[in-house]
Amino acid sequence: MIENIYQDDLLLAIVVRSNFKKDGIEFFTDNNSSQQLGYMNRQAGYYIAPHRHNLVTREVKLTQEVLVIKSGKVRVDFFDNAQNYLQSSILNSGDVILLSDGGHGFKMLEDSEIFEVKQGPYCGEEDKVRFEAVSEEKIIIK
Repeated sequence: MIENIYQDDLLLAIVVRSNFKKDGIEFFTDNNSSQQLGYMNRQAGYYIAPHRHNLVTREVKLTQEVLVIKSGKVRVDFFDNAQNYLQSSILNSGDVILLSDGGHGFKMLEDSEIFEVKQGPYCGEEDKVRFEAVSEEKIIIK
């Protein structure tokens, strides 16, 4: 299952649930997205020709990140770019999320292991703005 989370026309996140399955290849992002997220399901013996990637200058204006929940249960809270809370989702073991815009915060609901993939180089505190979390009584799970 795929869940696209929007605020108006702004794509905040793409959640790929652990039960997602289809044959072949599917990209969940368009060719213009600075972080590409795709899925492959190939049969034994399928061959991807050896290749390397060319040096291509790209301009990245916004850090996007992909999280893979290896184990546990995590609540992700979504905010718009003005730091207003919008909604939350629960991620479980095996789920994948691409955080493409807006703000986000996380609460571990169980002991959790998470892989994070994002563009570099990392610019330290210059890379983000921290702000107040949403209070627990205002959480809306969608």
